[in-house]
Amino acid sequence: MSLEVRGLCKAYGQVVVADQIEIDLSVGQCLGVIGPNGAGKSSLFHLITGTVAADAGHIALDGKALSGLPVHQRARLGVARAFQVPQPFGNLRVFDNALAAATFAGGLRGEAAAQAASEALRRCGLEAMAHKTAGALPLLDRKRLEMAKAVASQPRLLLLDEVAGGLTEREVHLMVELVHELKQSYAVIWIEHIAQALRAVADRIMVLHFGRKLLEDAPAEVMDSDIVREIYMGVPANAAA
Repeated sequence: MSLEVRGLCKAYGQVVVADQIEIDLSVGQCLGVIGPNGAGKSSLFHLITGTVAADAGHIALDGKALSGLPVHQRARLGVARAFQVPQPFGNLRVFDNALAAATFAGGLRGEAAAQAASEALRRCGLEAMAHKTAGALPLLDRKRLEMAKAVASQPRLLLLDEVAGGLTEREVHLMVELVHELKQSYAVIWIEHIAQALRAVADRIMVLHFGRKLLEDAPAEVMDSDIVREIYMGVPANAAA
């Protein structure tokens, strides 16, 4: 599996949220994405999933063009997103949430959908909670369910939107372990503000600022770079160490 993004652009009047973005990603790889508020991180996910139309550029998954396709067709081709704020069907069981994702996003039916839902819950550590009401889960498990819904849809590409946000240090560690396990099966793009989480999982980190990719490199190189220091701490790139 490979994701290819070329020349991706989007602007709202004078506000540019994507400026010639380029990405190459394969199964077993995790691309971390960082940047200050308004950098274009969420807009990147909107453009890949199709909830927002690009002004220009090309997106392909396994050589199949996604540009111009609606959200549901991109989902069927393997694009899945886990949101920062979990969005379960609160009155339904955990299993039924995963089953809905397998059915409506993944296009599966009957036993195939049920098996996909069960396997997704197992991989995300929710097998024992399958019959609990989703709305009653604590935050960590709601986030796991958000991940399980994405996995149940039979994706090729997982888009993770700050899935470690709001968790305790121990819970962040558990989420890192889960993402590390999932990346063996999928290509992963992970937007995250928790630096140690990305350091532990990401193969590369991309820095966005005002819609532009300023840097993409190994996690240690990015986190120690002058560019990141300047964006996040206001330290000029040419300042003395």
